[in-house]
Amino acid sequence: MKAIGLIVEYNPFHNGHLYHLQTSKKHAKADVVVCVMSGYFLQRGEPASYSRQTRTKLALDAGADLVVELPYAYSSQHASLFARGSVSILNDLLIDSFYFGSEYGDIDAFKELDLFMQQHEQTLESHVKKRMNEGASYPRAQSEAFLELTPPTTFPDLSQPNNILGYQYVKSARELSASIKPETIQRTGSGYHSEDLEEKSAIASATAIRRALSNDELEDIRPFVPNETYAALTEHPLVSWDDYYKYLQHELLTTDISILASYYDVQEGLEYRLVNAAKKADSFQSFMNLVKTKRYTWVRIQRTLVHILTKTTKASMADALGANRQPSAVRLLGFSKAGQAYLSKVKKETTLQLYDRPPRQKNAQMRLDEKAAFAYWSYLPTSTRPDFYQREYEKPIVLSDRT
Repeated sequence: MKAIGLIVEYNPFHNGHLYHLQTSKKHAKADVVVCVMSGYFLQRGEPASYSRQTRTKLALDAGADLVVELPYAYSSQHASLFARGSVSILNDLLIDSFYFGSEYGDIDAFKELDLFMQQHEQTLESHVKKRMNEGASYPRAQSEAFLELTPPTTFPDLSQPNNILGYQYVKSARELSASIKPETIQRTGSGYHSEDLEEKSAIASATAIRRALSNDELEDIRPFVPNETYAALTEHPLVSWDDYYKYLQHELLTTDISILASYYDVQEGLEYRLVNAAKKADSFQSFMNLVKTKRYTWVRIQRTLVHILTKTTKASMADALGANRQPSAVRLLGFSKAGQAYLSKVKKETTLQLYDRPPRQKNAQMRLDEKAAFAYWSYLPTSTRPDFYQREYEKPIVLSDRT
């Protein structure tokens, strides 16, 4: 039984995701597709637009066979930790290979890039440190430092978000000495950050789809998503940072500054800037415009805010990540009959703790997952969101009748 892995968020599931899933399975001639999916909060520091159950069901409907959750300790992180956690899980689930989408589409080029980065590691770190001391954000400092090394033009463009993640996936597989092999499928359709729905293509970015949904333009997205996704989107309202801003504002304005400084990712006096912005801004958008600087990117700030919302301290994150920074347990979110058969085989060999309901005795990683669930659901009105905390977080896995 040949299995491939995908690292996903499906926020929401659209035609580009369907293309990636189906093309990867066909390319690998795989029997089983296993997805590692972010839970309540995502890599760019955003609350998931839809519940885990909704996104899991859509993944299974589209052809995935097993969906597991990427723990919170890795899901709302910078690219290297996000990649390390995801690749580690897939490797421990005994997957043969994993496929990521990229703007470049050539896995050999990513491997050559990884080798190049190893050879120039010390020089690169020196350049990055210099750029950051000059006030640049980490992504910009890394991009400029990389270009200073005059890399071959055949390398993937590291200004493109999926190429950045792709490089981190390949790097993580090497650092973990993983048996799983990385592969890539070239992205098609609109760019990752494109905010427009382009009629000439059936594939739009998740960003453009969420923007249309936030503007109540549901009918406009119909050509860009599978029928199952469209039906789900008509039933569930979109979740966004706007739903959380007044609670975040309250937290920032009523919490002792020393406690704010103890939260994960709050560094260099950022807590003062956040508090000052919270005093002035009446919306999340205006708050972010006040906080954002050249050094602190929008995404970097959002990830910090997620950790403040969940009250995740530096100490609790260190406990959850552990010394080796690899997930010790993984929650099963859903499977098909084929996925169930594969799971029965894997359970006998994997070192991962696999579970479908939160155990009574939770380790540090699971405790953060529970806090993330509380933070995500407790601020949303249950009258308009039927899948509230008790019925979503504590509910068992999603089952698919598909073989």
